[in-house]
Amino acid sequence: MKYILVTGGVISGIGKGIIASSVGTILKSCGLHVTAIKIDPYINIDAGTFSPYEHGEVFVLDDGGEVDLDLGNYERFLDICLTKDNNLTTGRIYQSVINKERRGDYLGKTVQVVPHITDAIQEWVMKQARISVDSDGVEPQVCVIELGGTVGDIESMPFIEAFRQFQFKVKKENFCNIHVSLVPQPNTTGEQKTKPTQNSVRELRGLGLSPDLIMCRCTSPLETAVKEKISMFCHVEPTQVICVHDVSSVYRVPLLLEDQGVVSYLCQRLSLPIEMRPRKMLAKWKEMADRSARLLEHVSIALVGKYTKLSDSYTSVIKALEHSALAVNHKLEVKYIDSADLETTTLQNEPVKYHEAWQKLCSSHGVLVPGGFGVRGTEGKMLAINWARKQNKPFLGVCLGMQLAVCEFARNVLGWEDANSTEFNPESTHPVVIDMPEHNPGQMGGTMRLGKRRTIFKSSTSVLRKLYGDVEYVDERHRHRFEVNPELKHHFEKRGLQFVGEDVEGERMEVIELDDHCYFVGVQFHPEFTSRPIKPSPPYFGLLLAAAGKLQSYLAKGCRLSPRDTYSDRSGSSSPEVDISELKFPSLS
Repeated sequence: MKYILVTGGVISGIGKGIIASSVGTILKSCGLHVTAIKIDPYINIDAGTFSPYEHGEVFVLDDGGEVDLDLGNYERFLDICLTKDNNLTTGRIYQSVINKERRGDYLGKTVQVVPHITDAIQEWVMKQARISVDSDGVEPQVCVIELGGTVGDIESMPFIEAFRQFQFKVKKENFCNIHVSLVPQPNTTGEQKTKPTQNSVRELRGLGLSPDLIMCRCTSPLETAVKEKISMFCHVEPTQVICVHDVSSVYRVPLLLEDQGVVSYLCQRLSLPIEMRPRKMLAKWKEMADRSARLLEHVSIALVGKYTKLSDSYTSVIKALEHSALAVNHKLEVKYIDSADLETTTLQNEPVKYHEAWQKLCSSHGVLVPGGFGVRGTEGKMLAINWARKQNKPFLGVCLGMQLAVCEFARNVLGWEDANSTEFNPESTHPVVIDMPEHNPGQMGGTMRLGKRRTIFKSSTSVLRKLYGDVEYVDERHRHRFEVNPELKHHFEKRGLQFVGEDVEGERMEVIELDDHCYFVGVQFHPEFTSRPIKPSPPYFGLLLAAAGKLQSYLAKGCRLSPRDTYSDRSGSSSPEVDISELKFPSLS
């Protein structure tokens, strides 16, 4: 087993996740089996109770793990399926050590950070690195470990110490460290500054880890003199200083690393069992990067949500939209609309903001209402849904978005004026969305309906069923505490809102579709979590097709061009054997 530790310096949020994913991608494209672990030094057990404004979205895995959004990057880049144990937090490590101490496993010893916490970290990493993450069940050969935060933080010290010991435990030829640092370029001088990187590397070396590769994040390509200066002061060869400058698309990052000899260096440094192959090995990434740069037609989607001030709050949603836009040959424009700005209270208090929000909504080609929690902005979301329904605009509601679409329909079509979710109004006489029986309101963490669940299609004419390839059922990831009230189902279906997907028992409503509408779909699950660059998520793909005016012709052709079908045999292969001509995206014009 080979271990690659990715650390970060100078600032957090520097791009360690994308770089770790890209390193994994170029190694996987050489035929290696790669897994990934994300370490978060916070004391929370998992990411489930975070506000999206803290660390971005909460990503959900097949096993129901609520984890950091970087695990979403790993899954999308490497096309693998991770488990909750691939996200390690200070809270989980301390909890496992304290539980051992309570059981008496330490035989009366004093339990300390060194060696007990550091040993627990190393054991966790070694155990998790061997668990298969590919569909073929093969044990991984390389484990990429991303250490969150910044070198020098008090909270990450036990992890740094654990890896200082770890490098000797697994031997030098099986462990290497990539340090990601910032090279700022102040506007006043326009000169690239190396001092922050020098200080960051000095601190890391002082803690006992010496970087093998220094990846420099910068706005423009590194000058040769700057590279040489970093090499001289940071105890590495100039070839070990890698420039990761800002690029037009994240798909270009693996190509950028491969161009600078990262594969050949890792091959030699870790004695990796691969033959050097030509550039053809990253054909699909090059094709996607080139294609996204060439797009001329635009499609705009209004994202009506609660956490629109931070785009990371909807990372997977944006990625799913991008994957779908790429497949329909359109350049995506996402219009972020704070749902509260659409409400009449905003018209009274801040009329400019109100009119701007409505102008954004009305000029969009499609409307997306993603999931979320809390009452703020729900009336605004329902106003957006009402507008999309009446104007025959493509609409997709995800999780809470689907529940609010049901509430809106109940109010404005069925005439139930106080129809609502019991989450927002427990006293409603028409509770169209209700609490799930197994939800435990006393405990917040991990008490929702989480992870991969099966949805059975009840209708053979369902648009979504056709987009999924006319299958009888789909397995998608869930994260919710409330559900549509099944007892009221017949009222909606009489008026044209069809519940075309249900759970295995037929008790939970999973998918809604509106009759006589270009595309009005709601899903209780989160399809964005399983979207991949060349396998776009069907609900999002349908939204983009409808927004681009191509859905009807696509369905008329029998969905033959569905990316989920076209690429299913080689989606995971960043395989060098696949010829580039085979990787062309379908033309939907």
